[in-house]
Amino acid sequence: MGMRTTFVVQSFEVHRKKLRPGQRDVAPTESGALKRAEAIAGRTPGTAALRIVADDETGELESVTILGQFGEVPDDFAENLQGS
Repeated sequence: MGMRTTFVVQSFEVHRKKLRPGQRDVAPTESGALKRAEAIAGRTPGTAALRIVADDETGELESVTILGQFGEVPDDFAENLQGS
């Protein structure tokens, strides 16, 4: 059972006056995810850089950590990650 760490940049867009998840990009490193999130936040309402650790075989999530948030992110974003 091997664990795999993935770095993801989640963007957010406004739809019917509410923030909702938009495009998701994978980054090769933690610093790369943070830099990409900050850059994308200049073109979107907001972004978040995440570290996702999951079982390589089953895909079961071990943990999701917010590395950084830029711009507007939904108030319940962190809470929703805990429910994942």
